[in-house]
Amino acid sequence: MIDKKYIELNAKAQLILRVGQLLMENSADTNRIVRSMKRTAAFANIFDEQIQIHITYTTIMITVSENNYHLTKLQKCQQHNVDMHVISEVSKLTWEAIEKDFSLEQFRYQLEQIVKKKNKYTSFIINLGAALACGGVGKMFGCDLVAALYTAFAAFIGFFVRKVCVKSKINPYVAIQISSFVATTVAYFMHFLPFSSTPWYPMLACAIFIVPGVPMINALEDMLDGYITAGMTRAMNTLLMVGAMTFGILFAIKIFNVTDFTHIEMISHQSYIIYVFSAFIASAGFSTMFDVPPRLLLIVGIGGIICVCVRTVSMDLLGVGMPIGTFLGALAISIIALKAVHWFHVPTHVLVIPSAIALMPGIFMYRLLFNIIDIDALNASELLSAVQSGVNATLVILAITVGVALPNIVARKYFDTLNCKRLRHALSERKYRQRTLHQLQQK
Repeated sequence: MIDKKYIELNAKAQLILRVGQLLMENSADTNRIVRSMKRTAAFANIFDEQIQIHITYTTIMITVSENNYHLTKLQKCQQHNVDMHVISEVSKLTWEAIEKDFSLEQFRYQLEQIVKKKNKYTSFIINLGAALACGGVGKMFGCDLVAALYTAFAAFIGFFVRKVCVKSKINPYVAIQISSFVATTVAYFMHFLPFSSTPWYPMLACAIFIVPGVPMINALEDMLDGYITAGMTRAMNTLLMVGAMTFGILFAIKIFNVTDFTHIEMISHQSYIIYVFSAFIASAGFSTMFDVPPRLLLIVGIGGIICVCVRTVSMDLLGVGMPIGTFLGALAISIIALKAVHWFHVPTHVLVIPSAIALMPGIFMYRLLFNIIDIDALNASELLSAVQSGVNATLVILAITVGVALPNIVARKYFDTLNCKRLRHALSERKYRQRTLHQLQQK
């Protein structure tokens, strides 16, 4: 017969793996996954010297030891969504389980309740939020209000098509190609409509909702934290998503023989109040895609305002280029979030990533795309311009990623120390409560 202690150890290992699986499948960074799994293990009276954890993008493996038993288990991660609500709730639960003396059954039940909870937003609201976010980004690029509405409409159609593809179980990269093609096609036909003095801008922002900001930031954080395997896999996934998006856009541009419209100005000279409203709409709209709790929509919208205004002011007053301005904008919101997480009790990514997505570049990527299409006909100066556009687009994306990740990585040792103190205190309090209860039961 199998020993009861082995059965109990197996149940504990399954619970630890379930926590890791939920966090990985909802796009938590690997450092957070490991911390949460170890906290769950501590709740189950399995401590650091008794557990080994190995995490890749698709598989989580643990080895646990207890009472002369040794157990190794694997858990596959079947899907990869972005759900900030699940990440936040699972992290909270790992603390509550210790501080409120949950049993293993209570913990497991609460964990599954998090999974069963419906998304905070309906499908239509998410679709509308993504569309408005793209319209807000287009407005920041310099389009007029009518063109921003055209952008939102094209993004709405593209996002809806992607959702249909996902429900039909089409390969996710193919779904990205199809949705970016559809969004770009709709935006192209929008430029024939009247009433807009900036008809080409919708093509710059209509597919921004596809940009893999969360995987990109997680990839860099994982590699800087030493989780090279997970980080490289996330980076490859990011490249495949960007490649699929690029192919869809290129196919639309080529099939409709779109003329080169990238002579339009990259930096718009609008009033700051326009930037404020556009950034707020963009960040709040993207938040619905990431299932950010509704109570934080206003906060994330303000975070988007901070990002965009810091970038704009830096470029206008300090004379820095877009990559440096973007880095300063992402850095500012990331530093503020280090303090804000204690006010709102959520992981930093819940506040930072939706805010920073509004900083994504537009025209540089399209200039590169047009030059790639006609690369055989480019002369030396045009080829140099293509390289310059590619470098600028890459630098802006890296600036966002590094600006978001750097403060969190630098401050991690400090926060890890605080968390260790809190965990030791919580475990000590739990042990005292259990000892007191045991003494009362003996009496």
